[in-house]
Amino acid sequence: MIKSFEEVLTKVKQQVIKKVAVAVAQDEPVLEAIREAKVRGIAEAVLVGDQEEIKKIAMKIGMKIEDFEIVHEPDVNKAALKAIELVSTGYADMVMKGLVDTATFLRAVLNKEVGLRTGKLMSHVAVFEIPGFDRLLFLTDVAFNMYPELKDKIDIINNAVKVAKAVGVDLPKVAPICAVEVVNPSMQATVDASLLSKMNDRGQIKDCIIDGPLSLDLAISEEACQHKGVRGAVAGRADILLVPNIDAGNIMYKTLTYTTNSKNGGILVGTSAPVVLTSRADSHETKLYSIALAALVSKPRKK
Repeated sequence: MIKSFEEVLTKVKQQVIKKVAVAVAQDEPVLEAIREAKVRGIAEAVLVGDQEEIKKIAMKIGMKIEDFEIVHEPDVNKAALKAIELVSTGYADMVMKGLVDTATFLRAVLNKEVGLRTGKLMSHVAVFEIPGFDRLLFLTDVAFNMYPELKDKIDIINNAVKVAKAVGVDLPKVAPICAVEVVNPSMQATVDASLLSKMNDRGQIKDCIIDGPLSLDLAISEEACQHKGVRGAVAGRADILLVPNIDAGNIMYKTLTYTTNSKNGGILVGTSAPVVLTSRADSHETKLYSIALAALVSKPRKK
C-alpha cells in the first residue's frame, strides 16, 4: 500500500505521462508546481492564458518556458473555457485551475458544449499524509457539496473509492464520520451512516468496506477502539473519511493543514476527467501533489 506522496509521485512516473491543461496559467505558485511536475516526470502541460504574463513569471522563477506549449488567450473567461475544451477534445488528460475565480472556472467545467459533465455528482477528494500515520487518509467532501443527502453520499463514496483505488488501496475502508458511534434518530448523519453500511453489506455500494456511524477517534485510532470495545473491519483502520457536511469537512481540512506537518493534495472527480481545484492559499507542493493525484486517476484520452 502507498503510504506517502513520494510513493505517489513514484507510481505516477511508472505510467504513461499525462498532460494537464492550465486555465489562466499566469499564476506563480501554479507555474512553480507545473515546472516541478515537468522536471520530475509527473506531467506535461499546456498553458492557457496571457502569454506575456506567463513568460514574465516563468523568467522570475527560472522556468524553461520553451519546454511548454502556450495558448495565448488574455480573456479570463475564454481562457478557462479553452482549457476545458482541450481536455474534452482529448488534447489534454486533466485540467487545473490557475488565476481565475472558482465560479468562473466551474462554469467552464460545466459548460454544456465543451464541459466535463457526466451526469454524475461531482465531489472533492482531499488526500493527506500525516506524520505518525501508516497510510494516506482520503477526506471527502470538504470543498464542493455543502449538505449532502443520503443519495449524494453514495456518489461521494463511489468517487472517493475511485481515487483511493487509483492510488493503490485495493479495498478502501470507509468510515462515515459522526459525533457519536451509535444511531440516533435525532442525528441524521448517524442514520445515513447506518444505511450506507447496510447498503454496502447488501452489495449496493461496491469495491469498499463501509462501517458506521463512527466518531473520528474510532475511525482512525485502534487504541481508542480497544478502550471503547469497538470492533469491525473499519474501526481504527479507515482509509476514507466521509464527513457529514462541508462545515465539518472544511474545519477538519484546515485544522490538519495549519496545525500539523501534514502534506496534502486534492482533486474534483465525478467529471469526465479529473479537475485540479486548489486554493490560492495552497502551496506549490500541494498543487504538485494534486497534479500527481489527477494523473493517477485520469485515463489516457484519445489524441
